Order: sequence, then C-alpha cells, then structure tokens
Amino acid sequence: MIEAIFLDRDGTIGGSNEIQYPGDFQLFPQAKQAIIDIKKQNIPLFSFTNQPDVAKEKVKKSDFISELLAFGFDAVYLCPHEDSDNCSCRKPRPGMLLQAAEEHSLNLANCIVIGDRWKDLVAAHAAGAQCILVLTGAGHDTLHARGKWADVQPAFIAANIQEAVEFIFTSLSSQPILPHSHTR
Repeated sequence: MIEAIFLDRDGTIGGSNEIQYPGDFQLFPQAKQAIIDIKKQNIPLFSFTNQPDVAKEKVKKSDFISELLAFGFDAVYLCPHEDSDNCSCRKPRPGMLLQAAEEHSLNLANCIVIGDRWKDLVAAHAAGAQCILVLTGAGHDTLHARGKWADVQPAFIAANIQEAVEFIFTSLSSQPILPHSHTR
C-alpha cells in the first residue's frame, strides 16, 4: 500500500530545469491531471523542493508554500538553504522526507518520490523510499549522469509526471513496491 507520494517542483511538475518563482511558475499540462489522479486515490501528496533563493531573501518561503498548496499538495517541505550550508534537509540528503515521515507517521518504504534530478533520487534512496525519474526538466541530463546516482535503482523512468502516476496506479498499487528497471 502506498502511504504517500512526494513530488519535486522545478522540472518535475512544471517550469523548467531552472528555478521559477511563484507567480511565474506554470504546471506542465499533464501535471494538473496527475495531481488530480493522486488525490482521487486518497494518497497523501507532498511537495519537497530545494529553494536556496529563500535564504538569499530573493523570494519568500510562504509564496512557494501557498502556490504549492493551491496546486493540491497536502503539505510542502522546502529547504531554503544553499549547498554550502550543509544542512540535513537539502537534497540529496533525506531530511525533508524524514521530517514528513515523522509528522505523518509514514513508513518511507511504502512511499514514492518522483523527481527529475539525481538529488531527488538519492534523497529517496537514503530515506528508504522508492523513486521514479521523470525525463522532463533536468531528467535527460540526470539519466546521462548515472555516476551521481549509480547506487539508486528507480522503480521506473517516465517521460513525464502523468506517465509516472499511471505507472504507480497500474503497476505498483496492487503489489509490494519493488524496484525494477523498466521504461516505456
């Protein structure tokens, strides 16, 4: 049984592989339907995102949170730090996933992370969650930078968020979550 799904923001559900601030950020056409499909299954949906411009005071954390909640997320986990801050919440570290697990009594082995960057995949692996790579945003670059996430075996490599969600509900929802290398 899937206890929760975590989605990265930039490049996974919209935007590009560059950070776009709230107000300028647009969901991918298929992302809105993917979010609706997840919500119909009554599976908690969480956003987890690195947003270092918050610490630089270029944008407010509350703006990201408000926008993501308006898209349909149940909770938002946001790391405002830069790599040099060496915090436990910045992906590829699993801090945001561990925080969500504690706050929502989740067994992360029964959770799925979907992202377009190697850092999303490594964070999922470190937390014991399953992961799916989407080839939107930085996904193609991630796929070809396998050395950075060589120890991680994604459950699926999807063209986009909608294909990832379809895979979850057709292949994973009725069986134990096990990694395998399968692409459509």
